[in-house]
Amino acid sequence: MDKFNYAITFAQTLNNNKMRKLITSLMVVFASVTFVNAQNVEQAENPNAPKIKFETKVLNYGNIEYKADGNREFVFVNTGKEPLILTSVRASCGCTTPKWTREPIAPGDKGIIKVKYDTGRPGPFSKTVTVQSNASNGTVTLQIKGKVAAKPTVQTSPTKTEQESSKISK
Repeated sequence: MDKFNYAITFAQTLNNNKMRKLITSLMVVFASVTFVNAQNVEQAENPNAPKIKFETKVLNYGNIEYKADGNREFVFVNTGKEPLILTSVRASCGCTTPKWTREPIAPGDKGIIKVKYDTGRPGPFSKTVTVQSNASNGTVTLQIKGKVAAKPTVQTSPTKTEQESSKISK
């Protein structure tokens, strides 16, 4: 009988372990679903939050000369009801340098992001400037584009002009 009792006890333990695993698995699934749903709940939007509105989101340099002035400006307005703070302004590469208003922009006021493109790089270009702020419309991506003319060729060999024509002595 000892072997029979041992077999019954083993079967009950096995069932208890399966039940524990099942309950633990269900608890993990329930916790995961609850966590994911909590992440998806959107917070109520602040009706007074600042909002950034740009006059233009694309600045087209057009066709520009090699080493020409690469400075341009993006102008924006805070159309919200609270001060706007630009937390980060980043260019997509090192050939573009942004400078921006560091002070809070009051509601209704304008701000400027100055962008300088290195026009010592001939050929077409299209770069982005990413603006992050406390505005309700979040991150804004701006673009600059254009085409820099080829580097002017510098004449390195002497040329003959009419005044320098050779004289033949007789």
